[in-house]
Amino acid sequence: MHGTKASSEPPDTREEPSAPAGHNGGPPLEPEHTPEWGNGGIGNYFYWKAAHRAAWKNPSPGIVMFRIRKAERLGLTYQEYTLEILERGRHLQIEDVERIAEIRQARTAQRT
Repeated sequence: MHGTKASSEPPDTREEPSAPAGHNGGPPLEPEHTPEWGNGGIGNYFYWKAAHRAAWKNPSPGIVMFRIRKAERLGLTYQEYTLEILERGRHLQIEDVERIAEIRQARTAQRT
C-alpha cells in the first residue's frame, strides 16, 4: 500500500445519545401541553371567550323559568332551547316541528 497509512484504531461507531443523561429513552409520561385555544394561533380567542361568557351569563329567574317551561313543552332541554335562541335569534314555537325534530335527532346522534 503506497501512500496510505493503515490505522490501528477501529472506526468510531458511537451514536450520540438522543435523550439527556438520566433519561431512559421511553415515551413521555404526560401528554404534550396544548393551550386552551388549541395548537393554532391565538387569534380572536379571548374575544370569543368573552362573548361566550356574556351570551350564557345568568338571565333573570323569570326568564330562566319561562325558557324551562317552554323547552319542556317542546320536548327539549333548557340548553337546547337557549342555544336555539342564541344561534337563530328566535324562540321556537310548537309549529316548528321540523327544527325541533332536527335538534332531537342531533341529541341522539351525540349520545351514540
